[in-house]
Amino acid sequence: MGVIAQRKRRTRPVYVAVGGNLPRPGGGAVSETFAEAAAWLGTLGVAPMERSSLYVSPAWPPSDQPDYLNAVWRIEFGGSGAARSARALMDLLHAAEQRFGRQREGTAANAARTLDLDLVDYRGRVSAGPPILPHPRLENRAFVLLPLAEIAPAWRHPVSRRPVADLVAALPPDHGCIRMEAAGAG
Repeated sequence: MGVIAQRKRRTRPVYVAVGGNLPRPGGGAVSETFAEAAAWLGTLGVAPMERSSLYVSPAWPPSDQPDYLNAVWRIEFGGSGAARSARALMDLLHAAEQRFGRQREGTAANAARTLDLDLVDYRGRVSAGPPILPHPRLENRAFVLLPLAEIAPAWRHPVSRRPVADLVAALPPDHGCIRMEAAGAG
């Protein structure tokens, strides 16, 4: 008899939606903030392994805010036990937002922001929170679904089990989210 190779158990991916529509304090393009936030998070064990193209979408609800730049990252998240929990990851994402100029205190719900990092899917888990998983309302957001479909075409919603392609097809035709030409800059 030969040696039976054990299959390495594959960990389901973690996806983070990335957005912003204001330069950070000190200036710089929103896309630069994304790149710098990814590098900073990497020093904390949150490594973007795959990044979608950048997408532009109008602010919601409609306002005089600048358009948003959006992307989705598939990340690797190190650590073990509680240090590797969805809550621990959310804390690191919020720390990155704050480091790059995001103001949460005293701001309106859909206020303009320098950086918005939302935990979209944490290894397919479903939780009432915190954080709520999968991210509430993701199935209605073109600025999340389009970049997610680009890097994870086989992804399924953890609750409804609907494929991302079906969720994209169900978006209203006037969603306004447009892929930028340069791929992989998110």
